[in-house]
Amino acid sequence: MTAPLLSIQDLSVAFGASTVVRNVSFDIAPGETLALVGESGSGKSVTALSVLKLLPPTATLSGSIRFDGAELVGAPEATLRQVRGNRVGMIFQEPMSSLNPVHTIGKQIGEVLAVHQGLRRNAARSRTLELLDAVGIPDPASRLDDYPHQLSGGQRQRVMIAMALANDPKLLIADEPTTALDVTVQAQILELLKSLQRQNGMAMLFITHDLSIVRRIADRVCVMTGGEIVEKGAVETIFSAPRHDYTRHLLAAAPRGTPLVPKKDAPAIVAADDLKVWFPIRRGFFRRTVGHIRAVDGVDLTVRKGETLGVVGESGSGKSSLGYALLRLIPSQGRIVVLGNEVQSRSWRALRPLRRHMQIVFQDPFGSLSPRLSVGEIVEEGLGVHFPRLSRPERAEKVAAALREVGLDPATASRYPHEFSGGQRQRIAIARALVLEPDFLVLDEPTSALDVSIQAQVIDLLRAVQERRQLSYMFISHDLRVIRALAHRLIVMRHGKVVEQGLAADIFAAPQEDYTRQLLAAALDLVPPDAVNTDRLPNAPGTV
Repeated sequence: MTAPLLSIQDLSVAFGASTVVRNVSFDIAPGETLALVGESGSGKSVTALSVLKLLPPTATLSGSIRFDGAELVGAPEATLRQVRGNRVGMIFQEPMSSLNPVHTIGKQIGEVLAVHQGLRRNAARSRTLELLDAVGIPDPASRLDDYPHQLSGGQRQRVMIAMALANDPKLLIADEPTTALDVTVQAQILELLKSLQRQNGMAMLFITHDLSIVRRIADRVCVMTGGEIVEKGAVETIFSAPRHDYTRHLLAAAPRGTPLVPKKDAPAIVAADDLKVWFPIRRGFFRRTVGHIRAVDGVDLTVRKGETLGVVGESGSGKSSLGYALLRLIPSQGRIVVLGNEVQSRSWRALRPLRRHMQIVFQDPFGSLSPRLSVGEIVEEGLGVHFPRLSRPERAEKVAAALREVGLDPATASRYPHEFSGGQRQRIAIARALVLEPDFLVLDEPTSALDVSIQAQVIDLLRAVQERRQLSYMFISHDLRVIRALAHRLIVMRHGKVVEQGLAADIFAAPQEDYTRQLLAAALDLVPPDAVNTDRLPNAPGTV
């Protein structure tokens, strides 16, 4: 039998008195892909970071980590430097945080080549262009001087892959490399990784909480919870006959259920006619407008009472801009009607009475919750503006009721956002919106970075609140599983325009447009095979 490239035996990791990884053991053979699966806090990333000893100095490791026959636990720093980024590459979870915002992508990849291979400027530039071309960056020569913020999410992830592969590693560690990416981009990244793996013959340790990805890319799976591996085996075995209760819990945790159907005579809560959001492109010393980015270009829509309108499309399609425009958070043109009131021409002061009726839940709850306010203060803040006559006890009771409605203990109102998990922070953001008793709620990718089990809980929560209050939702997402579980009607957007709209069930069963088919084909586990004809797709990502 072939000797394992990476062998981890009885690995434990502790931070002070807290042990976060316990007796973890697994092997990875050359050319093999092993997926490490579990929810946030299960110890996946800590295990992976232990391989390269990228943990904080307070971490204590015990056990054995052997790479290519050499022991890494207790190895001198000089040995680890020869392994890091050279023989073992790593793709981190969030490329925007991992890439240096003040250096161009050409300089950052060139730095990797200079440190590990000693390449000079011209040689490093030539190799950088080869790497960017290999990972599918179009016209790489024109992107060398771009900064990370000038690239899309998928392009930034491709740059991270190029950096990880710059020195032809034997092992690639990919830590949640497709989190929060569109389904089409996700499929392209997975196909890219598999293709590069075949070309270079490297092994891969793939970390994720999404089991649908595991089925596409991995040979074997280790399931982690509470810092321990509770089940391991071949992918098909784990999916077809899981033995551990936690594995069965993960497999059953995908968003389920059917959307609520509004009453036939339900009135329109929000409507828009020929809505446009154009951002000016300015050039030259005098910053003259030379063109426009048409983020939203002539969209018509109606959301009825008790209805969920799903909005799907790739990054840059105009989904979020559409939601912000309806709430008058960004300038737009066209007609917007909220609860029978035309709002486009209203001043900010005149619009204030309608503000409480239309609220938003943002994608990143940690970024949208003030770290300086307690949870109670965050939820209560809007009451002071929209319900100024309420007494302090009355406001406190409303806050407690909102927290209870989203499944949080009112006793936690004195705590701060950093003391809560990602799923709990999203519940706080929902409570902040619900406390104002809105009629219309824009949900902008509220589940994109959450574990699948937490996703399912949030979807169940939103459906239950909608049923009790007859709320209307605009649910913006790239995750078609979530959309299918919650949306009654669907809008598919591309380049600012609506390419298809109608009942969600009809579109999932028989999409009419090629672009819609492409989105569905990128999530093959969502639809029956006969519902998607991949042969007709333009630039289809292919089967992963």
